[in-house]
Amino acid sequence: MKFSVATLSLAIFCQSQQSASAFTVGSENRINLKLSASENVDDLTSKEIPKPTALIPKIDTEQEVSSPEPSTVTPLVDVVEEAEPSTAVEEVKEAVLEPKEIQPAVDLEQASAIKSLSGVSVTSVRTNESVELSNFLQSGDDKSMLILGTYAADFNAIEYVQRLRYYLPQLKEKGVEKIGLVLNCGVDAAKSLVELLDLETDATASDSESVAVELFVDPLGEAGRKFGVGTGWRPEDDEMSPYVKLFGMLFGLGAWATLPAVIGGYIGNPFYGQPWIEDATAVGQMKGRWPNTALELDESTGEVKVNKFKELPYVGSWERRPLELATLRLQNMMDISIKNWKDLAPTETALKAGVLTQLGGCVVVDCKTGDE
Repeated sequence: MKFSVATLSLAIFCQSQQSASAFTVGSENRINLKLSASENVDDLTSKEIPKPTALIPKIDTEQEVSSPEPSTVTPLVDVVEEAEPSTAVEEVKEAVLEPKEIQPAVDLEQASAIKSLSGVSVTSVRTNESVELSNFLQSGDDKSMLILGTYAADFNAIEYVQRLRYYLPQLKEKGVEKIGLVLNCGVDAAKSLVELLDLETDATASDSESVAVELFVDPLGEAGRKFGVGTGWRPEDDEMSPYVKLFGMLFGLGAWATLPAVIGGYIGNPFYGQPWIEDATAVGQMKGRWPNTALELDESTGEVKVNKFKELPYVGSWERRPLELATLRLQNMMDISIKNWKDLAPTETALKAGVLTQLGGCVVVDCKTGDE
């Protein structure tokens, strides 16, 4: 098997792109949602978006208030030239203290994911019909979750699907009964990815009505950009090759958490566990992916009998053992991204749209109250 320099560079970079901040919720006034999942699925379901508030400026009544120069910001009220300084101060105080005169720094409705996704549609893989995302988020009986993924060969998308597969039962226990997974790729690539990772969706299961995950495609990543996901390094530069941009992101350009995430995959973490790693590694071994010696599996059920990382001296008792995540990422790189690159890679049109360096996002909405 031969690989071009660009392909190998991409593969190496993809290994580094599994970052804790790969997925971003909303725009500037929203929170960053870490991609890594803990044993407590509350990380995915209980994040709240802070509410912006307007600040009331403090007025010093002992100082003379005068009109600013024409080149400065417009005053709150018009100050009459003939007015006494004390009169001008009172007028300014009245204007500031009157609530209806104060505009919030950020429109509260604009801070809503539902608002940002209003009128934004993606395509259902199962029905090939257009689905409006704000309606999707509000149409469940309890809570709805929307994952705005990346292109199918990207490690961010691969690892998030692996997390989703593991935590799906816990999400259901928390009341998340409806989940939408959007991938920036074509229909065939989306189906191939979820099948490679053993995630049941409405487009791939025999009984689509009983499956919580609905699979959507958005080949050019328009929904993610409307939502406010990160767009990587130099997204406005149409002249630079997207692969050069991707290479720059390897060093933290437009993706500051890349290197810490890569290092964390090698050194492990004694305090923070990620049990989805073992599950995803087991799925890979059952499908014949290399490396295939980290776990001993029951051949009939696929259950893990022995995790050899837990047998390491000194560090075997850590919540996440050294090299454990790095081994899974090597599996993902060799037998998913590179091996299936031709089927999963973005098209030329998608590359021009910037999906190669675009990150992803996630939001959970309470369908009864509209809270996020």
